[in-house]
Amino acid sequence: MFSGTGSKRPLTLVGTAAAVVAALGLTGCSADASTAEPESKRFAYGGSSLKLTTHEVATELVAADRKDIKVTRWFDHAAGNERLIWSLKGDTLDIDAGCSGIAFCDAKFKVEVPRGLAVVRDGEAADLPGTPGPRH
Repeated sequence: MFSGTGSKRPLTLVGTAAAVVAALGLTGCSADASTAEPESKRFAYGGSSLKLTTHEVATELVAADRKDIKVTRWFDHAAGNERLIWSLKGDTLDIDAGCSGIAFCDAKFKVEVPRGLAVVRDGEAADLPGTPGPRH
């Protein structure tokens, strides 16, 4: 049914990759954003609405007594190539943090926006605690 002439290379590559991942796990390589030193960045903003793109990174969104937008990032990585983004272009705030390759990383964000600012988060209207209801 099966001949013994097939290549064993794919199995060898899978086995090698599994061994590398297991070895990294056994050496205690892990990442925890909650223990990372926070970094903050402020963006001047005068618009009435904001589009927030989070790339599925844990993000707390808060209405605050402020005139700018403040983003705080916690990021920790033990392995892999890091990818860090926080930029405001027009009415879109793009935030992302992650790793590629054989990677161990963790990230979280907190985004503070002015009270009354309408925010669309990842395509859906955001309900911001501390923001007054619709004005009549």
